[in-house]
Amino acid sequence: MKQPETLIFPASEWVPNHPFLPVLIYRNVLPPAQKDRASTFEQLFREAGWQDIWRNGVFSYQHYHVGAHEVLGIAEGTAELLLGGPDGKSVSVRAGDCLVLPAGTGHKRESASGDLLVVGAYPPGQHADIETAAATPGELQIIATLPIPASDPVYGRDGPLRTLWSDGADG
Repeated sequence: MKQPETLIFPASEWVPNHPFLPVLIYRNVLPPAQKDRASTFEQLFREAGWQDIWRNGVFSYQHYHVGAHEVLGIAEGTAELLLGGPDGKSVSVRAGDCLVLPAGTGHKRESASGDLLVVGAYPPGQHADIETAAATPGELQIIATLPIPASDPVYGRDGPLRTLWSDGADG
């Protein structure tokens, strides 16, 4: 089991980011020789109980979600993603990588190869909205209190997400 990199972001201009949960970046979850990484990511996410699975890319404009944490599996290609809002950090991702973004985390595609394919999903009972303006006090409360998923989208119930995010929730 690979341990993820963790990144935590303070608020950035109008992007709230999450007040205490870090972004998780799993590198090389699926090896370069892996066939049909998109279907494999879908299977991993489904087996971990994540829902509303989709295939596409990452929007080229800064946005965040109030009502859901989000997993992004990079199935094909490469990209530079700006995480954490306008003052955040540019992160390079490639096929086989996987990111888990806590609610409120700003993200956008800065550049990508022509073959970029991303598989995304959300924890059960959570539904993504697309926010492109400052969060209201009520939305900030939703972000801060949204339940931690019951399982890691890559490694299931025994994966590092629950430990890393529970530790963050404790302060």
